[in-house]
Amino acid sequence: METSKILIGYAIYLPVALTLTFIVSKTLFKNGKIFMLDIFKGREDIANATNHLFETGFYLLNVGFALMILQMSVYDNTYQTLVEELSYKIGGFAIYLGIMLFLNLYFFFRGKRKAKESQSPERIVYKGQ
Repeated sequence: METSKILIGYAIYLPVALTLTFIVSKTLFKNGKIFMLDIFKGREDIANATNHLFETGFYLLNVGFALMILQMSVYDNTYQTLVEELSYKIGGFAIYLGIMLFLNLYFFFRGKRKAKESQSPERIVYKGQ
């Protein structure tokens, strides 16, 4: 594949991958704040801090993976091959983002379950009858 077509591929792939990462991250962590507040029993400061740490890790993992799979190895010199390679890369990255989304949701629900388990009901002690 000639260099200009590879550069066109990179110029399309990178903004799409980064935009997908940004959209999924903002959606997940805007809605994840509710879970964090529940997990941390309404303590907004620690819920926000934890949510931001999750968001930073999400960005690092996904942008890193997007850059890691950037290489295009197309030996044909047509735009059809370029489009097929881009669809494979963007589709694979979208599947990866979906898996990461569900993994984060699993952690949110697991944290919520653990928080509820730690809230033991108060014991009522009756004095002698």
